[in-house]
Amino acid sequence: MKILVTGGAGFIGSNFIYYWLAKYPEDQITNLDLLTYAGNLDNLKDIATNQNYKFVKGDICDVKLVNELVAGQDLIIHFAAESHVDRSILNSADFIKTNVEGTRVLLEAAKNQGGIRFHYISTDEVFGSLSLEAPGFTENSPYDPRSPYSASKAAADHLVRAYYHTYKLPITISNCSNNYGPYQHPEKLIPLFITNLIQGKKVPVYGQGANIRDWIHVDDHNRGVDLIIKQGKIGETYCLGGNSGKTNLEITKTIIKLMGQGEDMIEYVADRLGHDLRYAIDFSKAQKELNFSPLKNFAEGLQETIDWYKTNEWWWGKLKK
Repeated sequence: MKILVTGGAGFIGSNFIYYWLAKYPEDQITNLDLLTYAGNLDNLKDIATNQNYKFVKGDICDVKLVNELVAGQDLIIHFAAESHVDRSILNSADFIKTNVEGTRVLLEAAKNQGGIRFHYISTDEVFGSLSLEAPGFTENSPYDPRSPYSASKAAADHLVRAYYHTYKLPITISNCSNNYGPYQHPEKLIPLFITNLIQGKKVPVYGQGANIRDWIHVDDHNRGVDLIIKQGKIGETYCLGGNSGKTNLEITKTIIKLMGQGEDMIEYVADRLGHDLRYAIDFSKAQKELNFSPLKNFAEGLQETIDWYKTNEWWWGKLKK
């Protein structure tokens, strides 16, 4: 099978490529990535010479390039996105261009090439914020994005569904909770805190750290995507969660403890604008239809992630300069 992966030099995309080539070594992957700040070819150095892997530097908004690359593919897996909420608050333009227009360009190319199978990687943030007692998001939860980032992802979700309903394009969508694991840019919460502590710096906690997120290890997420691609129903959405809801303060204290430091390393900072209180995923549909459930225990996965950053300063050190 020939697969076009967009954003494959990013955190989740690069882990996905490793996962897929290990499990399906005969498949051929073309990785299209513009190598913006979050794209990093160091993520993929271990497979750079694999004969079934090809990297193309380019923009998903480049209509000519996208159409050339899509021709002859059997499957498109669309990871590419601007993804940092704080950056979207400061400047939303890049998020609208990449996440909305880039998705449209890819969908149009898939349609024009005869209806290529298309899987879109989305986020639980499109559903907005939950109260403390509310049940988790499901595939039927109403959309209520509250940041430019989540609004751009919500718009792309709707575009993908529109191409299914209007043009019968064979699509699926996955909405996942917060990912963690190796190769995640150190601007994100878990790697930021780990690398700050390695460097002897304090960790910044928004507000009082009461915001709650569900965490899924990137390997579990990518296994879920594999199940959707192989077994999911065309036109359907699947929520993928880690069953690991934690407050930001819980995460912070756990990381500090695992790294042998004290709570004096916490620095409370002004809360993020429009900071959603809680995300939680009900993945019972994926569990029932695909036999999906997270395999990585959070405590185990977090320790593995800490160990990875401790032994790979060559990778993240230059990203924090």
